[in-house]
Parts: sequence; structure tokens; C-alpha cells
Amino acid sequence: MTGMPLLSLAIWIPILGGLLVLATGSDRNAPLARVMSLAIALAGFVVTIPLFMMFDTGTSAMQFQEFSSWIPRFNINYHLGVDGISMLFVVLNAFITIMVVAAGWQVIQDKVAQYMAAFLIMSGLMNGIFSALDGVLFYVFFEASLIPLYLIIGIWGGANRVYAAIKFFLYTLAGSLLMLVALLYLFMQAGGSFSILEWHQVPLGMSAQTYIFWAFLIAFAVKVPMWPVHTWLPDAHVEAPTGGSVVLAAIALKLGAYGFLRFSLPIVPDAAQAMAPLVIALSLIAVVYIGFVALVQTDMKKLVAYSSIAHMGFVTLGFFMFNSLGIEGALVQMISHGFVSGAMFLCIGVLYDRMHSRNIADYGGVVRTMPKFAAFFMLFAMANAGLPGTSGFVGEFMVVLGAVQYNFWVAFLAATTLILGAAYTLWMYKRVVFGPIANDHVAQLTDINGREFAILAILAACVLAMGVYPFPFTEVMHASVDQLLRHVAVSKL
Repeated sequence: MTGMPLLSLAIWIPILGGLLVLATGSDRNAPLARVMSLAIALAGFVVTIPLFMMFDTGTSAMQFQEFSSWIPRFNINYHLGVDGISMLFVVLNAFITIMVVAAGWQVIQDKVAQYMAAFLIMSGLMNGIFSALDGVLFYVFFEASLIPLYLIIGIWGGANRVYAAIKFFLYTLAGSLLMLVALLYLFMQAGGSFSILEWHQVPLGMSAQTYIFWAFLIAFAVKVPMWPVHTWLPDAHVEAPTGGSVVLAAIALKLGAYGFLRFSLPIVPDAAQAMAPLVIALSLIAVVYIGFVALVQTDMKKLVAYSSIAHMGFVTLGFFMFNSLGIEGALVQMISHGFVSGAMFLCIGVLYDRMHSRNIADYGGVVRTMPKFAAFFMLFAMANAGLPGTSGFVGEFMVVLGAVQYNFWVAFLAATTLILGAAYTLWMYKRVVFGPIANDHVAQLTDINGREFAILAILAACVLAMGVYPFPFTEVMHASVDQLLRHVAVSKL
């Protein structure tokens, strides 16, 4: 396929590049740090393009594999590979990193090198999570990715940044410790192997599967986050800088959902099917209840944060209905959410940079002073509400169709997200953008500059392209999803 270690390059170019940026030191070298960061982010994205272009959609096998012994005594290996489930997230992560570096170009004036380096290093670590085929390697990347995001929230965040950062760290770390216990148990049951692919074939009794499922569920549910372990997310989003919110929504939330497909469903398929009604119930609570919670928010960031929880509830719902429409729709929703939520937080960041307020009540009539911005914001708001023709519609529609196959009433409740999503998103948009100019601060607003226009235009193109022609995305994942469903069906006790 290719002799180049593309996955290693996708991991280590951002990490090593981030360390180089860090070495530029003080803010006297901020211009150099910015240019280096953008160049490194672009290089990290360029090496992921062949993953998409050369990916063989006709097989469910792991592709672009790399293998070398890491710690031979414990049979721990540096084993990488991607399939149709994970490959798109590597590309999405590298793409979002460029957007974040560009978005922080002028906004961040303090500790610029450290800020940029944190995002680059986190990008490489997250690519490691999506590529790792060794349990210990996965866990190391999984835990290490907490550190840059913790620092981003804690250093460059808002007034309550320390509280939000610590809450985020403790929630996610506590869940991960249970996962570590499950990984060690699987290591013993697999005859001393940490290979995730071998774990997929390990025969386990129902009792063992149930315990392992609960360990994975707690670890990944916190990351998604699912109701009721979601409370860290609104705090983290509100206090994080714009770039932190973008990466948190676009990539970090996907790690837990990805864990369900890589670990829970294939390793403990019988327990996953037995516990599916519970997960579906929790997912529906996230879709319906959190939708109503979003309706009463007065802070734009907090509203979009709750919106993310509702949309990720759609993802876990799709996974546990065990049909191809549900799982593929959930995967499409994850990619779309990366574009749409990232764009929504960037739009809120544009307003915050000018007025230093996220309160909806402080705005009104923005369209009169920022017409270009208002047009982009409208597109992303419509996509967040699931408008046909945008990427936000495709995944939700597929999950609803999968839910109809599973149970009509589940589909009925799931479909309420289309109504609630439109209600809270358009309500926010109306009060912020339309109407008379609310105050002198809004009257003095200036429209988006060339850099901001370019960032939002690229994301708008992605949202529309995926909404109009989603086939390239669904084609990539189809074989891997079918193989996963066959594996779950065969493994049933």
C-alpha cells in the first residue's frame, strides 16, 4: 500500500513539532511560534491525506499497520493500524488542529508558544488513541491526552478555570482507572497478550463480560459524556478558551464513543447486547432531557455545550441498536459534530473576542454590524439543528432510521432532538443576530476579518459537502461496521 509509516508520522510530527515550538521560549518569539505551529499542523494534516485517498473500502481489515516490540518482557508492542471506524477520526483530528492554530493566531497574546505546543502535542496523542492496536499503548495515549487539555483549560481559561480543569481531570481519570483493571484482566485471559485484535477473539463467560462491560462503560461514558456523568462538560466548555472548546467538542468527546466500538462491542458482545436497553435509555435521556436543559441556558457557550451532550446521546443510541444504519449514522454524526460544534464554538469565540461576553441578553442586531459573520453563523446554526442539506442532518436521519428498525418508540423519542435542537439553536440565533441593535457595544462591532472568514468558509464547505454528498464517508466505514455486527452476532451465547 505504502512504505511510509503514515500513522507514526501523524502521531509524532505534531508531538515533536510541539516540543520544538515550546523551545522557542518567551513571547518575544511569538510570531515565530505561530508560524512554526501552523506549518507543523499543516504537515500533520498532509500526512493523513494518503490514509483517506489510499484506504481500501472493500475490506474490514486493519490497514497501514506498523509493528515493533516496545517492552518485550511484558509483550507490550508499538502496534498501530486503522480501519473504516478509526481512519476518519485521524484525518478529522489533524484538520481541526489547523483550524485551532489559525483561530488562536491573534487572540492568544500570553504564553503563545506554550498554547500552540499544547494543541499540537494533544493532536498527536489523540491520533495515537485512534491508531493504537496494543492495549497499553492505547491507555498511555488515552491518559496522556488529558494533560494538554487540562493545561489549556487551567492556564488560558476563564475566571473559574482551575475549578473546571480539576473537575474535568478528576472525572476522566477516575473512569479510566477502572478501564485499566479491565485491560489487565484481558491481558491475563489472552495468555499474556495486550493485542486489542486478539482480545476480540478471547472467549469470556457472561459474568466476566458483564464486569468488563461496566468498567468500559464507566470509563467511556465519562468521556462521551453520557448522562448522568456529564456535568464536567458545561463547566469545561464555559471556562476553556475558544480553541480548547473546539478541540474538546470536535475530537475529545469522540474518544469515549470510539472506545465503545473498539472495546465494548467486540470484546464483550454478549454483555453489550444484554446491557443495550440501559445504554439506550441513558442515551434517550441525554437526547430529550438535555435538550430541554439547553433551552433554558443564557450563556451561548453553555447552550452549545449541552447541545453537544444531546448530539453525543444520539451517537451512543446508534451504537447499541446493533444495526448498520444505527452504527454508521452514529459515526457520521461524530464526524459531522466535529465540523458543526467546532464551527459553533468558533463563532461564539468571534463574538467573545469583540465584546468579552457570552450572555445572549448582551446581544441583538448583530446582523446589522456583522453581516458576513451572521451568514456563516446561520449556516452552522441550521446544521446544529439538523437541517437537510447539511452534515447535521445525515447522521441523525440514519440513526432515526436505524431506531425505526429497532423500536418505533425509541425512534419517536430520538426524533425529538430535531425539534428541540431547532428550538434552542434558532432561539439563541434569533436573539443574538436579529432585531434592532441592542446597545452601543453591538453598534461598534466590526465584521470578521480575512483570517476568520477563511476559517469559517472552510468549515462551511465541509458542512455542506458532507450534507450534500455523504457517500465517501459512509463508504469508508461500511465494511468495518458490517464485520463488527457479524462478530457480535456470532459471539452471542
